[in-house]
Amino acid sequence: MRVSGILMHISSLPSPYGIGTMGKGAYRFADFLHAAGQHYWQILPLGPTGYGDSPYQSCSTYAGNPYFIDPDLLVEDGLLLPQEAAEVANAARGTRVDYGFQYATRLALLHKAFLRGEDRYAREIDAFRRAQPWVDDYALFMAVKRSRNMEPWSEWPEEIRLRKPYAVQTYATALAEDMNFFLFVQFLFFRQWNALHEYVSSLGIEIIGDLPIYVPYDSCDVWTNPDLFQLDEAGRPTAVAGVPPDAFSEDGQLWGNPLYDWDKIGADGYRWWNERIRAAAALVDVVRMDHFRGLESYWSVPYGDETARSGKWVKGPAEDFIRNLHREFPDLKLIAEDLGFLTPEVIALRETSGYPGMKIMEFAFDPREPSNYLPHRMERNCICYSGTHDNETLAQWLAGQSEDVISYACEYLGVSDRKDLHWAVLRAGMRSVADAFIAQMQDYLELGAEGRMNEPGTCDGTNWTWRVDESMLTPALAKKLAHMAKLYER
Repeated sequence: MRVSGILMHISSLPSPYGIGTMGKGAYRFADFLHAAGQHYWQILPLGPTGYGDSPYQSCSTYAGNPYFIDPDLLVEDGLLLPQEAAEVANAARGTRVDYGFQYATRLALLHKAFLRGEDRYAREIDAFRRAQPWVDDYALFMAVKRSRNMEPWSEWPEEIRLRKPYAVQTYATALAEDMNFFLFVQFLFFRQWNALHEYVSSLGIEIIGDLPIYVPYDSCDVWTNPDLFQLDEAGRPTAVAGVPPDAFSEDGQLWGNPLYDWDKIGADGYRWWNERIRAAAALVDVVRMDHFRGLESYWSVPYGDETARSGKWVKGPAEDFIRNLHREFPDLKLIAEDLGFLTPEVIALRETSGYPGMKIMEFAFDPREPSNYLPHRMERNCICYSGTHDNETLAQWLAGQSEDVISYACEYLGVSDRKDLHWAVLRAGMRSVADAFIAQMQDYLELGAEGRMNEPGTCDGTNWTWRVDESMLTPALAKKLAHMAKLYER
């Protein structure tokens, strides 16, 4: 089946609260996708944002981001007064996400909803708690962090850092009200998300979600499962994740996430990973596994190094992990993010898995040698992108290319005027043999550098902050995209 879709995260949606939510803006965007003839809505990880405001550095692989809970829906439910929501909306400023503002205001607003809703939804909350076995640990993790000024769990007193049973019980008793609050917040998130997902599905649209391969050190996941990671006796990482130096970064990228102890994970039948994937697949229709190449071999950097230069490649679980996936999840719809430094072994693993990989149009036009990302070199079992959240917008990329690249792209695409190149690239992706073509919303809006979502390796406060202006999502644009989808049988 030939289909197309649009990549835009929840945070980028229109809303009066300074960040996209699962409210009216999300439903209207779903309507826009439907009118535009799109089959996929691709989003980034839904978890609470962490270091650098990144959704890929979440304190929990299971929890939802409280900032995405829509206050207007809580007003409709009687959990907030209109003026309480309006106060936050009136204080929100700017066209981009201000995460500091969200941190300062959102939990306080949700606590007002908690005070009104804890008893009212007691039965539903109890059912949610039983259906989500991770949520008690998460609630305790967040309650302890808040009681200790949000310091990392590695700095907590030894007894709770090591999760000694008596300490867990003691802290849970002392922090019961705060635990109940964080449990209630997750109940609200999943309640609103499930309603939105059901509506999107009713339009014939599938949601592609993102599963980061790694989790942060300061996360509930590492705190509750330290034996599954490469940690020393004191609980400190012995090696961390990253990628080696390349043409984009002479120091490589030092991500800093703790690496997995794949021997222990494999010996346990991949139980922890299976639970992760099962939870992700319950939230969305298609799972994009980030950094798929790390399953074949991963870049291991000694803990404490300031760059990724001195890392080394270490063999991952590879085929054994894929066999487990096929056995446990025979119907799983998964996209393998197979970008980066690809060896024959990585390519073979992806082909063996049967999962579609990714092709990026921005990587296609190298005048020095034919690229595997050129449309005529693509195979059907792949997902073609104009660019991802980590890339420049298409307009930004085109503006920065040499004349050789531009001339080659124009010749390849049959374009005589450079100003027509932007839409020529999008049309080439649409008419490629790839089973799916997905573009960032920013690319259909022809936005430049101001629309870039993330620049890897930087942390200047602009990453993850882009938001769409609702006035940009016009019926005329939807009609144009619908025509393209029909023309190229997507």
